[in-house]
Amino acid sequence: MAKKRKIRMKRSNVKLKTSLRRKVLKIFSANPSKNYNYKQISALLDVTDSNQRKLINQLLLEMVSAKDLKSSERGKYSFNNRRETIVGQIDFTRRGSAFIRTEQSDVDIFVHKKNTGKALSGDIVSAFISNRRGKIEGQVHEILERSRNEFVGTLEIMENFAFFTADNRGIHVDFFIPLNKINGATERDKVLVEITDWPDRADSPFAKVIEVLGRRGEQNTEMHAILAEFDLPYHFPENVNAIANAIPREFTQEEINSRRDFRDIITITIDPDDAKDFDDALSVKKLPNGNVEVGVHIADVGHYVRPGSVIDKEAYRRATSVYLVDRVVPMLPEILSNDLCSLRPNEEKLAFSVVFELDEKANLISEWFGKSIILSNKRFTYAEAQNIIDGSNGEYSEEIIQLNSLARKMRSDRIDEGALEIESHEVKFELNMLDQPVAVHQKISLEANKLIEEFMLLANKQVAKYIGAPEKGNPIRPFVYRIHDKPDPEKLSDLKLFVNRFGYKIKFEKGKPASLALNRLLNEAKENGEAALISPMVIKSMAKAVYSSDNIGHYGLAFKYYSHFTSPIRRYPDLIVHRLLFDYLSHNNIPDGKSLESQCKHCSEQEKKAVDAERSSIKFMQVRFMEDKVGETFLGKISGVTEWGIFVEVEDSKCEGLVRLDSLAGDYFYFDPEQHLVVGHNSKKTYGLGDQVNVKLTNADLITKQLDFEMKPLPKSS
Repeated sequence: MAKKRKIRMKRSNVKLKTSLRRKVLKIFSANPSKNYNYKQISALLDVTDSNQRKLINQLLLEMVSAKDLKSSERGKYSFNNRRETIVGQIDFTRRGSAFIRTEQSDVDIFVHKKNTGKALSGDIVSAFISNRRGKIEGQVHEILERSRNEFVGTLEIMENFAFFTADNRGIHVDFFIPLNKINGATERDKVLVEITDWPDRADSPFAKVIEVLGRRGEQNTEMHAILAEFDLPYHFPENVNAIANAIPREFTQEEINSRRDFRDIITITIDPDDAKDFDDALSVKKLPNGNVEVGVHIADVGHYVRPGSVIDKEAYRRATSVYLVDRVVPMLPEILSNDLCSLRPNEEKLAFSVVFELDEKANLISEWFGKSIILSNKRFTYAEAQNIIDGSNGEYSEEIIQLNSLARKMRSDRIDEGALEIESHEVKFELNMLDQPVAVHQKISLEANKLIEEFMLLANKQVAKYIGAPEKGNPIRPFVYRIHDKPDPEKLSDLKLFVNRFGYKIKFEKGKPASLALNRLLNEAKENGEAALISPMVIKSMAKAVYSSDNIGHYGLAFKYYSHFTSPIRRYPDLIVHRLLFDYLSHNNIPDGKSLESQCKHCSEQEKKAVDAERSSIKFMQVRFMEDKVGETFLGKISGVTEWGIFVEVEDSKCEGLVRLDSLAGDYFYFDPEQHLVVGHNSKKTYGLGDQVNVKLTNADLITKQLDFEMKPLPKSS
């Protein structure tokens, strides 16, 4: 009997030891950078029994022998990481699982939701990887860098506490907020919160409200929420505005004398009808030899915004102006962007100019770079300039016709050299006095738009070439380039397979740029009325253009040298380029290339945030435009297919919504990723990109910026 009792006690001890070992290992693996002694481990496990505490002490020594732990200092232990680890950025799905993108692997690493730890979408994490049934999976064990600590979302107030739900669907947990930290917010307010703590045993982080954005669903609130979500400011600090407003409006005669004077030469601006900042102007002068002198005059922002000043630091922080549907969030205070630096008609303005001598075939004969003073004679809208191009008589019509003739030749030469000819399919909202959308149109690029574009491209290219291709014997000088890498051959191969399904063939010719074949594809799609389908897929096959101090050329424009010089009011890289060009022209000190690359990276990141915010504002306005049309049916085309639904773009308004797969009646439909189709299991009916469909609007959700459609039969043709 005593022997049996001893056996049972032995088995019980083994079971307890196994259980303790598992719990101890979990603590160390979840906190691999921390050191613990046996007393701390006992406390974490709520073990107070002296025998069990001794058992834990013994267990720790055994785990060191087994190399599960390592002895870091006297009486303390830490995790001995023997498993392969990866470091990367984690992105969450709507279901709470995640993927880690890492340079160590070409494939994203899947992470089950139970193994994501306290990571949030966008964080840089370290994770263990293992092979589970032939599939590589990850387990987050350390947060190396939080992508952000502030989040935008909706507050829900309970009796004793509040919950916060983030707008970003990748944030898979709610935040707990004590009632004394809601900062005056009320139920369902849209707020900006900051994480304050995430206790070890808590499923949710603790946070506090740092700003109340307004009532959920209201347009102004949602626009502020979009800016806050992408960490973009929507007002200037008071000291920045105060300093900007104190800048003298007049410039001295000494300043004028130091510049080339263009005030007596015909100068015009051509901009959108709603533009407020005019940062570029063109002057035109016929030369005695029959050639034409064209001046590209850019606002001399650098004269007013000095390096290291309060205004400069704020401009660098923003790095770009942000163009939401109903507002502009400028990079510079309004007194600068819309007044002092804006090349308004009949006002003397300081400029930084690139002046070209061109022959009748648009060949570049000579060029000049330098500071100038100009006087714009007239401000044209694109539509007004286009009327002159189309044959209407008007003021300065001879100059506009001359400029357009040169621009046509330059554009033709660029295309022949392999520049991609991708037309934009952006939308423009018509807003009423309350900034509510009353109509949606597709933006059309007029010849007048292309006129301005060609001269801006020429100026940007020649500035970059002047710096990047110095005369023989001179050193390469640090500079900021706008680069665009060659497309990935694998992506081009995928594009080729994709367009084959629509009857298009891409014929790449050996020794010639792939862009020539892509242009043939785009022109054919345009002739067939399918440019809106094919163009986005061509764009997806391309690399992203970014700023860099390492020049690799611009593939899309077919330029060996390219930079951004022409918009310093709204892009900080252009201001850097102005300063560098002036330094080189003045033979000042050469700047540090390493600091330039850091600035390039920051500006590229800010540009991406601005683009994402602009797209989010478009989605919001699309829902606002459609919200009173619930129940109506629309003709549209399928713009995307995924495992959860079919995206449909309404033909008239270009508004996009989702038909969920589980809403498709009459069959079980699934997504075939290889064919890029949604397929009916029994009927074999398919839905694919470009298909015309008829849909009914069932829901318009301003909060999620989502339109929900239901598929309806196509109307019978008459």
